[in-house]
Amino acid sequence: MKSELVRLPKVERELKQLKEENAYLREMRETNGLLREEVEGLQRKLGRQEKMQENLVDLELEKERLLAKLQSWERLDQSTGLSIRTPEDLSRFIVELQQRELALKERNGSLASSARELDKVRQQLQEEARQLGTQLLEERKKRETHEALARRLQKRVLLLTKERDGMRAILGSYDSELTPAEYSPQLTRRVREAEDMVQKVHAHSSDMEAQLSEALEELGSQKQRADMLEMELKMLQSQSGPAEQSVLLSREEVSALRLKIEELEGERSRLEEEKKKLEVQLEQLTLVGDYDQSKTKVLHLAVNPASEARQGLRQDQARLQEECERLRTLLGTLERGGPVPAGLEASCLPSSKEVAELKKQVESAELKNQRLKEVFQTKIQEFRKVCYTLTGYQVDITRESQYRLTSMYAEHKDDCLIFKATGPSGTTMQLLETEFSRTVPELIELHLLRQDSIPAFLSALTLELFSRQTLA
Repeated sequence: MKSELVRLPKVERELKQLKEENAYLREMRETNGLLREEVEGLQRKLGRQEKMQENLVDLELEKERLLAKLQSWERLDQSTGLSIRTPEDLSRFIVELQQRELALKERNGSLASSARELDKVRQQLQEEARQLGTQLLEERKKRETHEALARRLQKRVLLLTKERDGMRAILGSYDSELTPAEYSPQLTRRVREAEDMVQKVHAHSSDMEAQLSEALEELGSQKQRADMLEMELKMLQSQSGPAEQSVLLSREEVSALRLKIEELEGERSRLEEEKKKLEVQLEQLTLVGDYDQSKTKVLHLAVNPASEARQGLRQDQARLQEECERLRTLLGTLERGGPVPAGLEASCLPSSKEVAELKKQVESAELKNQRLKEVFQTKIQEFRKVCYTLTGYQVDITRESQYRLTSMYAEHKDDCLIFKATGPSGTTMQLLETEFSRTVPELIELHLLRQDSIPAFLSALTLELFSRQTLA
C-alpha cells in the first residue's frame, strides 16, 4: 500500500503531464488543420499564379508578334511609299491592282492583235526573202553559166588563134608552092573564108554582150528590190514600240538579208569585170580584123585587088576554055589520021618550057596530095587512138560493111565482136556470131534483143570484162 501511496504523486504528476501533452497535442492538431487549410489555399493561389504567369508569357509573345507585324507594316509603307498602314489600305490597293490588271489585259489584247499583224508582215517578208534567195540562186547559176561561157570563149579564142597560126603556116607553105596563076583564086577563097569567120565571131560576141547586159540589168533590179526591202524593214522597226520588238524580225535575219545584198553586189561587180574582159576580147578581135557592121562602114576601092583577081580568074578561065577547044579539035584531027593544021600546030603544041611548067605543077600537086595523105593518115590514127581510149574498143574494117571490135579488157587477143552494116547508108548494124559472142548470151538477150541498144550492150560488156580483170 505504502508503495502505491508513494507512487501516487508520481502517477498524478505523470497524469498531469499527460493531460498537458494531450491538450498540447489537441492544440497542435487544430493548428495543423489550419495550416493544412492555409497550405491548400496557398497551393491553389500558386496554381492560379502559375497559370496567370503562363498567360502573361503568351500575352508577351503575342504582343511581340503584333509589334513585329506593326513594324513590318510600317516598313512596307516606308519601302513602297504606297501609304499602306492597315489591312484596309492593303485591300484598297489590291482592288486598284485588279483594275490595272484588267486595263493591262485589254492593252495586251490590242498588242496581241498588232503582234499577229506584224507576224503576218514578217511572214510576208520571209517569203520575199525566200524568193530573193531563189532568185539569188538563179543569178548564181546564170553567173556560173556566164563564167563557163567566158571560159569556153577564152578557150575558143585560144583555139582560133592556134588554128589561125596553123592555117597561116599551111597557107604559107601552099602559097610558096602555088604558081602565080593559081595564087589569085586561092587568095580570093581565103578572103571569103576570113570574112565569114569574122562575121561569125562578131555575131557570137554581140550575142554574149547582149546576154551580159541582160544579166547586169537583172542584177540591178534585184539589188534595187533588196534595197527597198531593207528600207521597209527599217520603217517597221522605227514604227514598232517596245512591246512589239519581240515579234519583229531578228537581227540574224536582217544580217542574212544584208549578206545576200552584199553577195548580189559582189556578183554585180564580178559580172562587170566579166563584161570588161569581154570588151577587151572584143577589142582584141577588132585588132585582129573584126568590126561591127552596124557602126563601121566598109569602103570598096575603085581599083580593088580582089576584083582584079576575080577578073584575072575569069580571063584565065576563058583562055583555058579556048585552049581546050583547040586541043579537042587537034585530038579529033589526029584520031581521024588527018594532017595537023598549021594554025593548030603552032598554037596548040606545047613548048618545052610549058611542058616543064606543067611537070612542075604536076609535081607540086602530087606533093600536096602526099602531104594531105600524110596529114589525113596522122589524123585518122589519132582519131582511132582517141576512140580506143574513150570507148575502150578498137574498130577495124575486115571487109566491106563489116567491122571488128576488140575490147582493151579482152582476156584473149581473138576475143572480138563483128558487126555488119545493113540498110541504106549503113544505118542498121547486126551482130555476127563469133566464139566470143557465144560467151555473153545474157548481155545479148538483154541489151540487143530486148532493149535494142548496141551502146548499152558494149558498155555492159566493157564493165563485165573490167570486173573480170579486177577480180582476177
